[in-house]
Amino acid sequence: MVSLNGDLRPEEPPNLYSEVWDLVSSIPDPEVPCITIHDLGIIRALNVIKNQVMIKLTPTYSGCPAINAIELAVEEKLRENGFIPVVERVLSPPWTSDWITKEGKKKLKDYGIAPPPPVTNIEENSFFSTQSVACPKCNSSNTKKVSHFGSTACKAQYSCNSCLEPFELFKCI
Repeated sequence: MVSLNGDLRPEEPPNLYSEVWDLVSSIPDPEVPCITIHDLGIIRALNVIKNQVMIKLTPTYSGCPAINAIELAVEEKLRENGFIPVVERVLSPPWTSDWITKEGKKKLKDYGIAPPPPVTNIEENSFFSTQSVACPKCNSSNTKKVSHFGSTACKAQYSCNSCLEPFELFKCI
C-alpha cells in the first residue's frame, strides 16, 4: 500500500510505471529526432493509476510549435499500448536548456548540433548571445555565429573557421 495524502491505495505493479516510462521517454523530439523528450527534460511528472496515465509536459518555450506534435505522440503511444492518456501542458517553471540530460547533450553533439552551455550568467548566455561555441564536428572554438536563428527558433546557425563546416547551436535558454 502507498500513502498519498493520508489515503491508502493498492500499490501498482512495480513494472507498470517502468513500462509506461519506457514508452513515453522513448518518444523522439519531432524537430531534433536524435533526442527524446526525456533527453530534453520536458517530462515534468508521470503518474499511473491502473490504465490511466497522467503526464505533465513543459515545452522548451511557450511558443514552441513542436509541443502539439509531442503531446499527440504521447497520447498515441499510450493509446496504442492500452492506456488512457491525460496530458497536461505545464508552463511554470519555464523550461531551461539545463534540463537537457547529459546523454541528450552527447546525442546532440554526435548529431552535429552544438549542445547548449550551462545557464550560469543570463546576460552571457541569453537567447541572442554571441558566446564562443565549440564546433561539434572538430571541437575547434574558432567559430562564428552566422544567424541568431537556425532551422528552428531554439537553434542558432554557426560556422567553423577550422573545418569550414556549418552547424547549429541548441540555444541556451
